[in-house]
Amino acid sequence: MARILIFGGHGKVALLLEPMLVAQGHTVTAVIRNPDHEADVAATGAQPLVADIESLDVGQLTNVIGGNDVVIWSAGAGGGDPARTYAVDRDAAIRSMTAASAASVTRYVMVSWIGSREDHGVDAESSFFAYADAKWAADAHLAASDLDWTILAPGTLTLDAPTGRIALDPEGRGEVSRADVAAVIAATVSDDTTIGRTLRFGAGDEHIGHAVAG
Repeated sequence: MARILIFGGHGKVALLLEPMLVAQGHTVTAVIRNPDHEADVAATGAQPLVADIESLDVGQLTNVIGGNDVVIWSAGAGGGDPARTYAVDRDAAIRSMTAASAASVTRYVMVSWIGSREDHGVDAESSFFAYADAKWAADAHLAASDLDWTILAPGTLTLDAPTGRIALDPEGRGEVSRADVAAVIAATVSDDTTIGRTLRFGAGDEHIGHAVAG
């Protein structure tokens, strides 16, 4: 069983993921910014760790990551302010990768989005551009790193009930429930065949474990 560190530990997907990982026998630490969210995280069986990833430098992040076996990046600025989007979704994410390498924690799972490509096609004037640009920059940096990385790129997130099934490389927006995204992350952590792969997915008919295993 692994010691797993989740950045963005109070996100909707992370709160669904944490009890799954705990049930698998992992020791889970969830990094959160707001101390008011500690009880929510603790209720999942994970250990909350209050830290503002936007302000932590590489050395501080190395201390946070050290001693774990897996890093899961599920943090994000949540849109809105472009400067903060770049600060969290790109810059803090990249610092965490550098820190993971420095801490010799090589397994790194990035939760991205289905459109994260160099040619994402989002107009520079769009309010969504900063997110698209930041996520692509972070993913590209991770893919070029020496980490044992997996990039998980779901489509539009919904609050639908979980199905336990997905489709890889779906057409369109790739709508998928947050609960199924959490299950994909949990399956990925347990499957080293996902190392070095980018999995773009949405709702579908293929069992998650089978789809993840390729």
